[in-house]
Amino acid sequence: MNNLLPLTKLELLAPAKNLECGIAAIDHGADAVYIGAAKFGARVAAGNSVDDIRQLCHYAHQFDAKVYVTVNTIIYDDELKDTERLILELQEAGVDAILIQDMGLLESSKFKVQSLKFHASTQTDNRTSEKVRWLRSLGLRRVVLARELSVEEIAAIHREVPDVELEVFVHGALCVSYSGLCYASQHCFGRSANRGACAQVCRMKFDLLDADGRELEHQRHLLSLKDLNQSAHLEELIQAGAVSFKIEGRLKDVTYVKNVVAAYSQQLDAIIARHPQEYCRASKGHCTYSFTPNLKKTFNRGFTTYFLHGRQPNIFSPDTPKAMGEFVGTVKELRRDSFNVAGTSAFANGDGLCFINKEHELEGFRVNRAEGNRLFPQQMPRNLRPGMALYRNHDMEFERLLAGQSSVRKIPVSFTLKETSDGFSLSALGVTAAIVCEHQQAEKPQRDNIIRQLSKLGGTPYECSGVEMPADFNYFIPSSLLADLRRQWVEKMSGALSPVTSHLSPVTSHLSPLSPPKYPYPYLYNISNHAAAAFYGVKEPTAFELNTPSLWRGKGEAPLMQCRHCLQYAMGYCVKHGGQKPTYKYPLFLRLGDGRRFRLEFDCKHCQMNVYAMHNS
Repeated sequence: MNNLLPLTKLELLAPAKNLECGIAAIDHGADAVYIGAAKFGARVAAGNSVDDIRQLCHYAHQFDAKVYVTVNTIIYDDELKDTERLILELQEAGVDAILIQDMGLLESSKFKVQSLKFHASTQTDNRTSEKVRWLRSLGLRRVVLARELSVEEIAAIHREVPDVELEVFVHGALCVSYSGLCYASQHCFGRSANRGACAQVCRMKFDLLDADGRELEHQRHLLSLKDLNQSAHLEELIQAGAVSFKIEGRLKDVTYVKNVVAAYSQQLDAIIARHPQEYCRASKGHCTYSFTPNLKKTFNRGFTTYFLHGRQPNIFSPDTPKAMGEFVGTVKELRRDSFNVAGTSAFANGDGLCFINKEHELEGFRVNRAEGNRLFPQQMPRNLRPGMALYRNHDMEFERLLAGQSSVRKIPVSFTLKETSDGFSLSALGVTAAIVCEHQQAEKPQRDNIIRQLSKLGGTPYECSGVEMPADFNYFIPSSLLADLRRQWVEKMSGALSPVTSHLSPVTSHLSPLSPPKYPYPYLYNISNHAAAAFYGVKEPTAFELNTPSLWRGKGEAPLMQCRHCLQYAMGYCVKHGGQKPTYKYPLFLRLGDGRRFRLEFDCKHCQMNVYAMHNS
């Protein structure tokens, strides 16, 4: 290994519901945080003021960590000026990049003269090298890839477009449709996923019917996926070319952020420890935790690696879309007001437990009192039976550990103390502070006291790892002056903070823009304003949300979702993957509880399931 080659910087990217979550993410090891602004983010319930984002930037930049803001909805004509104004305010606040979906923003003359950095949100449907290359031609130097990609597909994109930074999701909730191409919420409830208002149709119950109306499945959560967990596969993703590892969760609470960020941060540190000449973290500082991270103990619907190694069984959770948590044992013996558990788990008063009953429904309850493995619920669950698997989705002891300060992040500092012509100077990390005082020879050794006084870095982001002094340094410096020298250095470091310099190019590009990939339906481009229409070279916006006349084609239907999750495969009837020959009559339909039906198309050529809305459905 050539030690002169630059190290690849690995970035753990954490979600922030608010300022508190953002600071917690940094404290627990994140190299970057993504957060929603007050408007135009893909989670309308996760908006934050520019002032809060400014505070987060200041805190993050102490550690050379970055702050990315999601402005990744499609935008209507009457919102463009407000969006432009918001983005410029965010730039002034010190954010490091903006995630976008709407290409109309690239037409803004205001942004073309600014050194703004834009990342392509996963909402732009980034699953091919063709799409990534097109985005690169527009000047976007980072692309958030679709969650559905395998490690081989990620590697192929990196080989073909090596000068684009690839960001991949590694943990959290999964959308069943390719992001940016789901219109089910808009169609069913008038709430656009592309506008940040998804009603989570995929978490609802459906019947599965064949062409004769025969019911194959009754009221199951057939489109609800388990949660992603790639914690054991980060090194594979790194080798494939990914550099940023994204945790989903801008609606999650602070304990979720603390636990998940700490777990992944430790994994990245372990990988770097094995490859110190190849990789490094993208930010500074190390964390000391007061708890042991455990991904099973925070919100999850059960875990899957999704398509990391190709199509896998059991990626969905048809019984419930709610959190299952960790398996803690099986029900052993029932009494009138209590039961005991076979297993080795310890329980606490207030734990939240759950189980799947015989009707495939999730039932939950609280533990009122725990006496060893005998549990006394607040109310005995009616459908609990011996032999049932028991899960804990709220761990009181773990929550207590995370309730207060659970991590301290510090940047090691090695000071250099020197004599100057009229006093002394203190230097570290490229910053120098100085005091004016007389040079008074010490009558007894002063090194220990000097080190002790300079090491009192208290509530700052720094910790002293050593103080270097000339071998003949033998001066007496009063403790008050040493404290003043230390404070000056801290203040100068604080004043030196600025937005983290990135090697990414601004949005302008020296490349000739390529033509966008072709879609069979015009609304799939999500063109919702005339600036975006001009960008794509069309006359009018074509977004699904605008209900354009071209939406319903000759067959009287339109695709609402494009899914890599396939119900035919999940039921064991995919002949291509060794399943049995289907016994039902095509086409198949999903039916909501209110009677609305959706046709399923199994596109075996692309190994994809499409969900169609039928006119007047």
